[in-house]
Amino acid sequence: MFEKVLIANRGEIALRIHRACKEMGIKTVAVHSTADADAMHVRLADEAVCIGPAPARDSYLNKAAIISAAMITGADAIHPGYGFLSENADFAEMVEAHGITWIGPSPKMIRMMGDKVQAKAAAIKSGLPVVPGSDGDVRTVDAAKIVAQKIGYPVIIKAAAGGGGKGMKVAHNESELVEAYNTAKLEAKTSFGNDMVYMEKYLQTPRHIEIQVLADNYGNVVCLGERDCSLQRKHQKVLEESPSPALNKTQREKIMEIVRTAMTKIGYSNLGTIEFLYENGEFYFLEMNTRLQVEHPITEMVTGIDVVREQIRVASGAPLGYSQKDIRFDGYAIECRINAENPETFIPSPGKIGCWHVPGGLWVRVDSAMYSGYKVPPHYDSMVAKLIVFGRSRNGCLMRLKRALDEFVIEGVETTIPLHQRIIANSDFIDGQYNIHWLENFLEKK
Repeated sequence: MFEKVLIANRGEIALRIHRACKEMGIKTVAVHSTADADAMHVRLADEAVCIGPAPARDSYLNKAAIISAAMITGADAIHPGYGFLSENADFAEMVEAHGITWIGPSPKMIRMMGDKVQAKAAAIKSGLPVVPGSDGDVRTVDAAKIVAQKIGYPVIIKAAAGGGGKGMKVAHNESELVEAYNTAKLEAKTSFGNDMVYMEKYLQTPRHIEIQVLADNYGNVVCLGERDCSLQRKHQKVLEESPSPALNKTQREKIMEIVRTAMTKIGYSNLGTIEFLYENGEFYFLEMNTRLQVEHPITEMVTGIDVVREQIRVASGAPLGYSQKDIRFDGYAIECRINAENPETFIPSPGKIGCWHVPGGLWVRVDSAMYSGYKVPPHYDSMVAKLIVFGRSRNGCLMRLKRALDEFVIEGVETTIPLHQRIIANSDFIDGQYNIHWLENFLEKK
């Protein structure tokens, strides 16, 4: 097992990784920008190293500074968390080249799944169901027209190196296709430095359902159930739940077996998430995230498995020690992402936190690095907390979530707590009747 792990991240996920390490008897090294000198994970870590000024490009995205911090402190592994460099294959290779263990999948796997065209090809080869679309990248408008005629409108054009909704455009007819194609390529080039795009049939009312995968270095693969991440605004997840109210046991077991078989075929190891669009009883591969997910706590709630601990164990060379038949799913869990934003305009609200009172009680969990007096910086993602609740029934989980949101007090900055209170009071959500467009339609009606 590792003696010292450097955590190449900040905020609640850095604190989450620190806690897992401490419970395993592993020392931690926190890296931080000048803006995060007073951050909770910095205060609690065994050692801390400042790696640059506030802008992420000069600190949390500074590969050389992070590796230097690991070498100076004698860290024998690096955990990247999510975001920043977590899916940067070049960085993972640099880490390994310096004799430091990368806590995550191989650079080869990160690179393959980071390219959406390669990822789709790998999905098809491994037996994952995919949305009808182009066989690879689409290099001209004329080629796009041919694909559209083959699969039928509406179609969606996506950046091969994309994510977060950037370089993604929908076309309902040929005249829209030309503009959508050119705009998508321009956005892809601007956002990712790569203007390669591909095309798929546009599903109109799908849900976003993802399967959590955990695999060791010895060919053992398990699926830890699904998460329904359909409540999104501008392609960013807002609230997630597990299990999905749209699936029954048979559907769940079928898709998990398909995923497990596919991951075995491609030789995946460590933690990963296969994301699907789900419509009319059919799953369609969307992408794979080769890292820890923001919403991992709800999986931990319903399985009882500490996925961060398992990530670290697998990276150290330990086998899983259990098989798929040993995984038990119990109850329901929901996570609300609490952002420092105006709940109606979504304008970020950085500032100094005054009163900070988190909810408690049975089966209520708050993942956050905030505290009273902490200054929320304007330089990074606006999420300040994740509220996760568990219940034996979905209704019980919703009642507990309502109570917990009512208890949550954050003063000094605006937050999206009122938005979550509105969402969970809506009859569509209570009945589990929503898709990836539901939240934006809900917001427009107000």
